[in-house]
Amino acid sequence: MDSEDDMHDANDSADDDFYSGGEAGLAASDDGDADYDFADHDSDDSGELFSHRLQQNYSILSEGDIKQRQEDDINRVSTVLSISKSEACVLLRNYNWSVSKVHDEWFADEEHVRKVVGLPEKHNELPNDREVTCGICFESCPRSSMSSAACGHPFCSTCWRGYISTAINDGPGCLMLRCPDPSCVAAVGQDMVNLLADDEDKEKYGRYLRRSYIEDNRKTKWCPAPGCEYAVEFVMGSGSYDVNCNCSYGFCWNCTEEAHRPVDCATVSKWILKNSAESENMNWILANSKPCPKCKRPIEKNQGCMHITCTPPCKFEFCWLCLGPWSEHGERTGGFYACNRYEAARQEGAYDESERRREMAKNSLERYTHYYERWAANQSSRQKALGDLQSLQNDKLEKLSDIQSQPESQLKFITEAWLQIVECRRVLKWTYAYGFYLPEHETAKRQFFEYLQGEAESGLERLHQCAEKELQVYLDAESPSKDFNDFRTKLAGLTSVTRNYFENLVRALETGLNDVGPSTSQGTCSKSTTSKSLGGKSKSGKNRASSTSTKSGGSTRGVDDSNVWTCDQCTFANPKSARVCQACDHKR
Repeated sequence: MDSEDDMHDANDSADDDFYSGGEAGLAASDDGDADYDFADHDSDDSGELFSHRLQQNYSILSEGDIKQRQEDDINRVSTVLSISKSEACVLLRNYNWSVSKVHDEWFADEEHVRKVVGLPEKHNELPNDREVTCGICFESCPRSSMSSAACGHPFCSTCWRGYISTAINDGPGCLMLRCPDPSCVAAVGQDMVNLLADDEDKEKYGRYLRRSYIEDNRKTKWCPAPGCEYAVEFVMGSGSYDVNCNCSYGFCWNCTEEAHRPVDCATVSKWILKNSAESENMNWILANSKPCPKCKRPIEKNQGCMHITCTPPCKFEFCWLCLGPWSEHGERTGGFYACNRYEAARQEGAYDESERRREMAKNSLERYTHYYERWAANQSSRQKALGDLQSLQNDKLEKLSDIQSQPESQLKFITEAWLQIVECRRVLKWTYAYGFYLPEHETAKRQFFEYLQGEAESGLERLHQCAEKELQVYLDAESPSKDFNDFRTKLAGLTSVTRNYFENLVRALETGLNDVGPSTSQGTCSKSTTSKSLGGKSKSGKNRASSTSTKSGGSTRGVDDSNVWTCDQCTFANPKSARVCQACDHKR
């Protein structure tokens, strides 16, 4: 990084950004102190860096993939243990489809395993008689129409078919089916089902078997999106729990809720419960209503005078302020818009406790509403961005390709921008849940978090506006635009910038902003929080950005505007020494 040429040409280095760094995450400052310096790590091959970022620690499995893997596991166990495929299937089901566990248990004590899962060591044949009595219907049937499990207990085909059909219709418990003889525990395997059941029951059994392979295996889960039939195989202990299914739904592997980095699963659970619980309804009632003095029903007063009449059948008339009967009120008590009795009682402290409770409820409600509204707004914006992305992919890219005379392969930077907007909206949404549960007493940490969140929101809005409004100009054009390549450079640069900033923001929040020093009345924050460069470092090693947050006396945190200038074109804050915008190349 010793070159002075640090421009953001998307074709040269899509990941050279002005907010933050690359994969290295939170870099150390030059003097050794830990710092959220979001350092820049340039790459000569932006494609390789981008693909590295997208490395997955999971695999998406279709129905065909599930069936193939299941058959491979059955064949492996069958070959190693020298048993039939049906017996191998019984073993795997009993050990949650863990091949290694089956091998360990089998070679440790084969006799015990056979006894537990119902696999007799010796396969008993049917009696060698012309006719055999069925153990269920007690009819004498030809030996050719009789069947048995490995235990040798004979039952006619009709009874077997009814027994198996009933078990399959009862649900997945049919996978653990045993011999109909009450004293026998021999397993009834898939070979018996395929031999005796009708086509519909065989299909159901096969479906239960595939479901069992996913649901009983600790390494696999179904995608929780409604109607999705994909499953996910996850590599445990590999970092992030975020999973993006082929159906476009993103979820957390650990809790199966919507993907929620940088917020942990416990916080998400509390937030979702709070959004759906009745507690906020009660807070609203307590903050915005008073109980009727007679029937105790809550009443909201949103306008008008202090004369309140309860709804039928109560119809009690009272004063809103002191809750006393209205018959005792009039001109001498202050008229319709005041209450002398209330003011006098208030001065004596008669209403202190109720007022305090109401004020606390109101403050709590206002705080929750502040975070919830912004959480919901970003969710709404994300849904709209998904719709816009779909529309772009369906017809707008083709239209733009025709207008600008460029192949669609050269317009991927637009799709990447919209994908980044969708992802950043999700992250930004969950930062509001993060902020809601951030302890109030950690003043320095809260102020720094709000500063980072504000910068993230500002950067995302710039990218969203560029991808939405500025793109529309080229969609409405009638002929190729001369400055389309400039638009490409700008949008690709903003995409790279926003991606890097949000990646580092997520890392910072996931570590709990641990480098932020405690708030004190006289001292200042630790060095790692008093000078946070959100612009990373340029190729010359100097800080690109300009925005620093300072704290004095535990209460002030702001940006030093004396050392920066704002670009007229993209509104990015540049160092005062820079003559060209480090985001869009616009000259000062």
